[in-house]
Amino acid sequence: MLQAFARSLSRPFSFLRAAAVAVALLAVAVTADRAAAADAIRVAVLKFGTVNWLMDVIKTNGLDAKNGYALELVELAGRDATTVALQAGDVDLITADWFWALRARGEGEDMMFAPYSAALGAVIVRGDSDIKGVKDLVGKKIGVAGGPLDKSWLLLRGYGEKEAGVDLASAAEPVFGAPPLLNEQLKNGSLDAVLTYWHFAARLEGSGLKQIIGVPEMMDALEIEPNPPLVGFVWRSSQLGDRGAAVAGFMKSVVEANRLLATSDAEWDRLRPLMQVDSDAEFAALKTRYREGMVEGWSAAYTGSADKLYQTLETLGGETLVGPKSTFEPSVFWMPSS
Repeated sequence: MLQAFARSLSRPFSFLRAAAVAVALLAVAVTADRAAAADAIRVAVLKFGTVNWLMDVIKTNGLDAKNGYALELVELAGRDATTVALQAGDVDLITADWFWALRARGEGEDMMFAPYSAALGAVIVRGDSDIKGVKDLVGKKIGVAGGPLDKSWLLLRGYGEKEAGVDLASAAEPVFGAPPLLNEQLKNGSLDAVLTYWHFAARLEGSGLKQIIGVPEMMDALEIEPNPPLVGFVWRSSQLGDRGAAVAGFMKSVVEANRLLATSDAEWDRLRPLMQVDSDAEFAALKTRYREGMVEGWSAAYTGSADKLYQTLETLGGETLVGPKSTFEPSVFWMPSS
């Protein structure tokens, strides 16, 4: 194309020919830009979120290019900012749970969900604590990451009612707050126990504290099996339009990255600076808990248990949790054949 442009300059009426070739070159450039944009997947991430580990593995190992798309990360300050960015069309995917996707669907948004982790939170106590199980939490001060409608807290309440016949909302003293603050209050003795997200729980375990009840154990007791993954990637199907191949490529690279993290200690060693750990024990705890939560997509079995989890949490949290227009829709879950 460039050679043709050069030759045209030496011919009669070269201006017209040059103009024609220039237009052709511009069309090629615009087409290339559009193709690149069509193959790009923009994912909103929190600066210190654990999903960054997964995204780093994809980019460092070229799993995006291998699967036919270009991964672009958009760092945002908070979860509210990510949902706003998705709804505004500024990003293609965010990390969220499928409860949020269902609630958005109830409001008319065509959200889809695919999991990347089934890692869940836990109740953590100090190493010298005499708290062994849910019955021992009665009368104790329990730090709860999030608020009264936190899903893990609702499950702990349901678990307490089934296993001990008590509602910990009234039988104990819940203290709601941000995970880092709760962790420090547990360590200094201001709290007797903390129910927190998996990675904060793992960091506490790495500091010598111990887990007494995991959210998977709560689900098992409530007969929600297999434990469905809660967290994953959410996107608007209309926003991505006919880019199904790029979405499928992204999801395939997520599975491949998780497989690499499941088998390669060297990959974890490379990630260690990104994880901001204070000790070998903390690093080991995070790696172990992450690996325990790995999943390779959604399954029909998960759909059945997710329905039961939805009904359970709707009973405990009511309309305030699920939204006034939300219902359980199996079509929200993306599978490779979707």
